Amino acid sequence: MGNCLSDVKGGKQAVGGVGHRMDPAAAGGAGGGPNDAVDLFYTTKGLHALYTPIELSLSASKLRDRDIVSKSDPMAVVSIRKRDGTLEELGRTEVIMNNLDPLWIQKINIMYQFETVQTLIFHVYDVDTKYHNIPVKDLKLKDQDFLGEGSCVLSEMVTKRNRSLTLDLHNRNDHGLKNLGKLTVLAEETVTSRTAVEMTLRCTNLENKDLFSKSDPFLRISRIVETGGSVPICKTEVVDNNLNPIWRPVCLTMQQFVNKDNPLVIECFDFNNSGNHVLIGKLQKTVADLEILHKSRVGANFTSPPSGFRGNEKVLKGQLFVEGYAEKQLYSFLDYISNGFELSFMVAVDFTASNGDPRSPDSLHYIDPSGRLNAYQRAIMEVGDVIQFYDSDKRFPAWGFGARAYSGTVSHCFNLAGSPGAVEVFVNQLCYLEMSVVEGVAGIMSAYASALQNFTLSGPTLFGHVVNKAAEIAVESLKYNQRKYFVLLIITDGVITDMLETKDALVRASDLPLSVLIVGVGNADFTQMEILDADNGHRLESSTGRVATRDIVQFVPMREVHSGQISVVQALLEELPGQFLTYMRCRDIRPHNISSPQTSAPGHSYVV
Repeated sequence: MGNCLSDVKGGKQAVGGVGHRMDPAAAGGAGGGPNDAVDLFYTTKGLHALYTPIELSLSASKLRDRDIVSKSDPMAVVSIRKRDGTLEELGRTEVIMNNLDPLWIQKINIMYQFETVQTLIFHVYDVDTKYHNIPVKDLKLKDQDFLGEGSCVLSEMVTKRNRSLTLDLHNRNDHGLKNLGKLTVLAEETVTSRTAVEMTLRCTNLENKDLFSKSDPFLRISRIVETGGSVPICKTEVVDNNLNPIWRPVCLTMQQFVNKDNPLVIECFDFNNSGNHVLIGKLQKTVADLEILHKSRVGANFTSPPSGFRGNEKVLKGQLFVEGYAEKQLYSFLDYISNGFELSFMVAVDFTASNGDPRSPDSLHYIDPSGRLNAYQRAIMEVGDVIQFYDSDKRFPAWGFGARAYSGTVSHCFNLAGSPGAVEVFVNQLCYLEMSVVEGVAGIMSAYASALQNFTLSGPTLFGHVVNKAAEIAVESLKYNQRKYFVLLIITDGVITDMLETKDALVRASDLPLSVLIVGVGNADFTQMEILDADNGHRLESSTGRVATRDIVQFVPMREVHSGQISVVQALLEELPGQFLTYMRCRDIRPHNISSPQTSAPGHSYVV
């Protein structure tokens, strides 16, 4: 598990097995739903929730026959196009003899990365008979007869309900014959189990290990392995100064505990800042045993280790109770996407004067005649290229803020594709602004370039208006459709001047199916912007003291991204699948079972 005993933030946080409840009053933590099973499943495999292991199954039909006496002996090779345009081979199938309609058994493994456009290239070869005894990995492709190639983006497959795509095979570079057969690719998640167990644990009558106060207990749960040792799989948060603690729910996946009859060691420690935590007591139970404890409403006594050479374990007064127990199903981001859930993309562009005169090559808004993209265009293209695969109609609201219209008024939320005075109309049951919706990423780029000609850069830099407008659309959507989740991209060159209003808007929006991605361009000091991004574990708090239900913001300064090896889209979207899943979990919205529409979290209403 690696990180189970981390002392980050004082070592008092839960690690590896807790799904935080949606309690705005809860201190610390990034917030989460009642079921963090998906995130936990991936982290137990050493993976970020963003990365999903995918297995590709390949078959083909009506391949060309390149052999004279017999039929072709086809093999498929799968590659991915890297950022520099070169191909990196992912794997090869086996060779199937004499078959123009092969169904290959060998699978190709790839890590699905939500934040990256992953272009896959498929090549099919006829392997010459004299090479049949050579392992496929050692075959030189230039020595084999080329049968055809096809390509697709991995996102195209995973968004299909059956996660399958059939491609037409053609010659390289589309030269020559184009009807070279078909290749069918099936993408499946390599998930060994989708079962998770959520438990609420409490203790009574713990022994006090402190002199001047009470113990600060936490639990560590470990799995016993076949070799006889144990591997820690999670620990709870620390409850300060309490001998009868109750902890936030622990959520363990089947990947962690293997099966319900596998022994688990549960140890209770008194937390010390030095890291020398004092063992209060331990016990050994299976998940099945813990389920029985819950049903019978009885506790299990802790024991202390033997003391001395002939010492025996001592049964302690302290007991462990299972206050709550529930078995849950794991739902991944792809489970939702392949069942009709969508990400609806929105963009807002900073038109304040600090960007510089768009006619000057030094301006962040300068449109280079050579076609070189400016920072704003680059962010729109990189993020839009990913999000568009998850939006069926590809009709995106596009706004600008901080510009002066010819009428002389400054607008902090105007339509890139229309006039700032447009009226609201209903389009596809959503309340959009007339003429604010553009067609595809190309439409955003065109509207952005046009707006630079029609508006004068002004200021100040205010986010509150565009966040509220995006929230209005999300509220309206919930009246008709729970399968839409909105993603607002804000691109800005400076620190906002309405921090309080923006925080209030984001806290209110945290109840809605909405995430906000912010890209900082230029050389401004963006230190204050980090406040909006709750990566430090402290959720946003409004001017009235209300704490955000969940973290919905990701902020990235573009200059930091470009100084490293990661793209802006990777840095921006790494948290988005987790934010999406947190929203769905906190409302118990499941891929196959959509509950009745509701516009806010229990106990909260949304008011702009």
